[in-house]
Amino acid sequence: MNLDTARTTVIQALGRMKAAYNQPVFDEWVLVKLARESGAVLAYDGPRADTYQARFKNDIAPLQAEMEARKLAIGDFEFIHGAHGTHFDACMRLGPASYLFCNHTTKTMDEIRKDRLWLEAQKPFVELSVKFRDDPLA
Repeated sequence: MNLDTARTTVIQALGRMKAAYNQPVFDEWVLVKLARESGAVLAYDGPRADTYQARFKNDIAPLQAEMEARKLAIGDFEFIHGAHGTHFDACMRLGPASYLFCNHTTKTMDEIRKDRLWLEAQKPFVELSVKFRDDPLA
């Protein structure tokens, strides 16, 4: 999958999640390429467009520890339960070095999961993971 298609696919999936949940599950997301030497932001949408990059490494730290422990395959995803504020709540591996990080800047996953609509909102996220497993971001 190319970057434009990946971006559109993410936007559509998050839109379906929002529709199922009757409000945004995640109000912020970023597509990144992570590498030991350097990384790159491929796309971002959210309320902190001017400031998120300064805190990005800190904001992904809880998820990064989980990701490294699990050795995510392409299409795999991880949620962190108690990520408060700007710490990212979820990630998905989209390709060999590309990832999607999602966040709700005012709620934790624990708070999001309390709503019964969360069960329906998960389906588009799982479908998104299958799309990237079948056609990884190059």
